[in-house]
Amino acid sequence: MSDYNAPRSTGKKSGRQKSAAQKVLTANQGHKARKRFGQNFLHDGNIINKIVRAINPKEGQNLVEIGPGMGAITEPVLEATGALNVVEIDRDLIPRLRTQFFNYPNFKVYEGDALQYDFTQLVDTEAENPAPLRIIGNLPYNISTPLIFHLLSYTEQHLVQDMHFMLQKEVVDRLAAGPGTSDYGRLGIMAQYWCRVEPLFIVGPGAFNPPPKVDSAIVRLVPHDVLPFPTKDITILQNVVRQAFSMRRKTLRNTLKTMITVENIESLDIDASLRPERLSLEEYVKIADFVADNPLLPVSK
Repeated sequence: MSDYNAPRSTGKKSGRQKSAAQKVLTANQGHKARKRFGQNFLHDGNIINKIVRAINPKEGQNLVEIGPGMGAITEPVLEATGALNVVEIDRDLIPRLRTQFFNYPNFKVYEGDALQYDFTQLVDTEAENPAPLRIIGNLPYNISTPLIFHLLSYTEQHLVQDMHFMLQKEVVDRLAAGPGTSDYGRLGIMAQYWCRVEPLFIVGPGAFNPPPKVDSAIVRLVPHDVLPFPTKDITILQNVVRQAFSMRRKTLRNTLKTMITVENIESLDIDASLRPERLSLEEYVKIADFVADNPLLPVSK
């Protein structure tokens, strides 16, 4: 059961958990977190164990970790599965990771920016039943939103089983937000179009080194087996949602006027005087499908 609204972790550990966390830190002494990569290394043994239990990795699964850092999550996942692919951008960490996990022949490190990485190469698409990706990661705050949009594209290709991320709590709130709330917007709508969003628990700054200035949270994204509100054209839906929230304080009649008329919005039983955060995912799909069938021709001058 989720304890997302329970009191956050204080960073206190039992003796055994402290030893596990200390093992991670000792193995990687000398590396300074780099601000340009948004690095905050997890060291709280209790939180590490809690995250791994939430992921529940099993042997034979196709797991990939984004930004393994000091290997805090990498080690217990490898112990459970014996195999793991990781994508790491920091060149200084890569030899450390390879040395730390040299006794795992199925541990593979790919150097590069996850924002540019082609995750399809980690799926054996020629196999009769290719193992889908289980993506995990402590995502850097500075790229978390574009990275999530990048990863959602792989759910469209039915290549993802689930995703577990450590994110800034504010981002998790936006992912899970519903209509009528201040956190509701483009990120949550598109994430919920493709996935079931499950906020799991909050992680306080003390669980990291260096500690961030904000709370973090763990979230699970599980692609829908059947899309609840499939659209005729996903690109048009993305454009409609992006345009609607480009000026979120204005009403639909103003934000969408280049895509659909007020009369046509009203014909869909949607009030054109509403602000964009008042519409549900289903209503955005209605608008997008109408636009797909009835593109608004530009007015000649």
